[in-house]
Amino acid sequence: MTFTPLLPIGGYAGWAFLQRTKAVQETAFVKQASIVRDETYYREKIGTIDTAEQLVSDKRLLRITLQAFGLEADVNNTFFVRKVLEGSVLDTKALANRLADKRYGALSNAFGFGDFAVPRNKISTFADGILSSWKARTFEVAVGQQSEPIRLAMNAERELVALATSTMSEDSKWFTLMGQTPLRTVFETAFGLPKAFGALDIDKQLEVLKDKARQFAGDDTVGQFNEPANLQKLIRIYLVRSELSGASTTSVSGSAALQLLQSFNRR
Repeated sequence: MTFTPLLPIGGYAGWAFLQRTKAVQETAFVKQASIVRDETYYREKIGTIDTAEQLVSDKRLLRITLQAFGLEADVNNTFFVRKVLEGSVLDTKALANRLADKRYGALSNAFGFGDFAVPRNKISTFADGILSSWKARTFEVAVGQQSEPIRLAMNAERELVALATSTMSEDSKWFTLMGQTPLRTVFETAFGLPKAFGALDIDKQLEVLKDKARQFAGDDTVGQFNEPANLQKLIRIYLVRSELSGASTTSVSGSAALQLLQSFNRR
């Protein structure tokens, strides 16, 4: 039996509906036979992997692993993924540490192939963490088949809190955000930035984002999005702007969406 997430409407109204029903829908989604089979396979096989080469050679294990980190687009880039996994996270010159997208560093660190004689996937609880993330992201992908903006909002709700509470400097947090296309899209849309924004010098982009964030809530830090009110305001504005631009299918009229946006900006 296949379960498709129920999303009767797009935009902010769809987001509100999903928030009310998410727990029930996720529970039903992960009980699908295909999800259960993949989970069983991963639990049985991941502990037998000794090297990065072995991991990338098992397409099923690799797919689930990459999906857990939101990197599923690289499932066929096995040489690249192997190089990411084999590098030491303690080596600043390692590939994972030189990439702007820090999800690669998280992937490399999770396994520790480049740092430990016995990789972390040998730990009995390793599969639990990977599979928990995999299920959440797989559900998001299913939601995204109906509304990509809502999928990106779900990703932002999770990833922004983790980034906001990290120990890196605020500028590093902004650079990390800029390196992750899903998060970057949410901010560029919510802040009303033009497509040409990405062509600016990276330091100028940082300056603009901090200025927009200051206008948003009187604070130019990423850390402000650890505050639930600020995070939800960002998501609301992003979804309404996406709706106005035609990125989200919804029965709410354009004028109603504009009124919502104006009310959010006054808060």
